Amino acid sequence: MKNLLLQCLIITLLFNVNTKAQNTTILSSPETIIRLDLSGNTIDLEKVDFSKFVNLEYLSLKDDHLKELPKELFLLKKLKTLDLSGNDFKVLPKDFSKLKTLEKLYLNDEKNLDLPQSLVVLAKLPNLKSLYLDNDRINYMPREMLQLKNLEYLSLRQNALKEFPKNINSLSHLKHLYLNENSIPLDNVELKNINFGFEIDF
Repeated sequence: MKNLLLQCLIITLLFNVNTKAQNTTILSSPETIIRLDLSGNTIDLEKVDFSKFVNLEYLSLKDDHLKELPKELFLLKKLKTLDLSGNDFKVLPKDFSKLKTLEKLYLNDEKNLDLPQSLVVLAKLPNLKSLYLDNDRINYMPREMLQLKNLEYLSLRQNALKEFPKNINSLSHLKHLYLNENSIPLDNVELKNINFGFEIDF
């Protein structure tokens, strides 16, 4: 019965923008937390022992001014959704590939991210199905994107794409592709070569 209650428990911790690092002491029972929202903070993640969040499925570190991630974060064995939007990453670390259960990743507003190199790391995530890369100054579709064989949802909104992504059909599981607010001329889109087994939104 106790295990059943633990599985059903969802706790969301919404920290104020002015949260100080010492507030992490309120996480007295990390093993019970399934959903953790630390977005919009200047919190010192080195003081958060992510290895104790053994049941965590959702984590948001959006707009936290991060340049790197603590290694303990990659020990999260049940993490399904991770939001890293609005930080200052240059490249995703190789340890990222340890997040084998990750299904949904947000990397919006990451204008300094080395996308091709980061995609090589993401390709090692067997369960990654949804990837958000909005407003990342992407001006072409890196060939490394085609390594994400299990991807079902891809958002490339508000970028600088000037042509329709080539070889997009190589992503055989793709169901949703969003290209809103780019610079793709419709008269340059070769629709005859596109398999419309997925939804496209310009």
